[in-house]
Amino acid sequence: MQIDDLPFLFCVIMVITSVVSGDGSKTKEDKYMSSYKYKHLTLDDRITIQKALKEGQTFVEIGALIGKDPSTVSKEVKAHLDYRNTGTRSRGYNPCRHRKRCTKQYICGEDSCGFINRLWHGKTYCSECALCMVNCPDFEEEKCSSLKKAPYVCNSCKQVRSCTLAKQFYDAKEAHKTYEKTRSDSRKGIDITPEELDRLDAILSPLIKQGQSIHQICMNNAAEIMVDERTIYNYIDAGILSAGNIDLPRKVRYKKRKSKKVVRVDKKCHIGRTYEDFETFMKGHPDFNVVEMDSVEGTRDSTKVLLTVFFRNCSLMLAYLREANTAKSVTEAVNHLYEILGREQFCEMFQVILADRGSEFTDPLAIEFDEDGRRRTYVFYCDPQRPDQKGGIEVTHEFIRRIVPKKTSFAFLTQDKVNLMMSHINSYTRKKLNNRSAHQLFSFFYGADTASKLNLEAVPANEIILKPELLK
Repeated sequence: MQIDDLPFLFCVIMVITSVVSGDGSKTKEDKYMSSYKYKHLTLDDRITIQKALKEGQTFVEIGALIGKDPSTVSKEVKAHLDYRNTGTRSRGYNPCRHRKRCTKQYICGEDSCGFINRLWHGKTYCSECALCMVNCPDFEEEKCSSLKKAPYVCNSCKQVRSCTLAKQFYDAKEAHKTYEKTRSDSRKGIDITPEELDRLDAILSPLIKQGQSIHQICMNNAAEIMVDERTIYNYIDAGILSAGNIDLPRKVRYKKRKSKKVVRVDKKCHIGRTYEDFETFMKGHPDFNVVEMDSVEGTRDSTKVLLTVFFRNCSLMLAYLREANTAKSVTEAVNHLYEILGREQFCEMFQVILADRGSEFTDPLAIEFDEDGRRRTYVFYCDPQRPDQKGGIEVTHEFIRRIVPKKTSFAFLTQDKVNLMMSHINSYTRKKLNNRSAHQLFSFFYGADTASKLNLEAVPANEIILKPELLK
């Protein structure tokens, strides 16, 4: 190969590379636009906007310059308008509608008008004074009609130096400062309710004051705390816990250093337990009973939450009141059912459990195995944003919402009230159950004694109430 052939060979390689990678179908403009997609405006972008506004370009033209949609440019300009009440070299700020033909003098008194002003102009008209709009009874404000339409600013206006009306400008540096401050303020604060904070404080502060490290506490109480180490340190730094930095000797002694976040309970719990794995498992075990689990929450003024348990084979639902939406509370509810039903009956009824990917279900091993390490069930998870994969429990939640509507606090609920509610719901006859109730089918499958163990009672058809009045 000769040296003269190298340029040609290089061109061939570039063409082949573009074809294989698919970039050959993209224009230079497409690549430029895709690189800017979903990104915030930078200071350079804002400076470009300011220069383009000065030149009188439209939002469409400016959007093409910075690779943004015209509506993005419009929102940027509107959000960072710089209002200025300034006049001209010879006249002060005066937005009065009659300023050009007004001949009034000394409205605020002859002594108020300066000697220099009278000497320079020969006469002193009130329209030349900035106090005109305050003292004149005939004052009527005039606003520039050009500011009501795009581009909403005076950057390119040729009359700006002779105008005494209120003005609007777009300043790139000031806009960027405002943007950075807004972004910084939005990331401050603590997103936690007072009740949840009190619950965490009751767990964390005593252990911290006993000399335990944050890592030790998180590892031993992960199912109950449900926050990572970094968050706890932030709470302590903010001074919202009873324990303070003074109770952390290593933090006082050593410089702050980076640390990895601790997984809440089991971040990899979905591996081998996806909905696809569930379908594969059910093909091999078609006769296994499937139980769906979910949570129903009230308003943020109470940490109480319901754990709902739905039996697919009979459409019966159980509900258990929990003081907090944690993995530990779910495990305690499952252990309670395991205890009152007994191992044999629990394993028959709860052969497979299907839950969503909420943080309260991220400790599957504690659900699948009892305290002696014996397997009692199998846990699987629905795909993200797919409530239809456990549609039975979602539909039955509508009955709960008839009695406890959304935006209702759960603070007044007790387990006895929850049992009463579920007895009425499960006694309701449904067409899809061949005009039978879920309670009747459950009793047929598992016996009336099992229903009694679960505090379920049959309510006569004409006495069923599915309204908030039931719990009042």
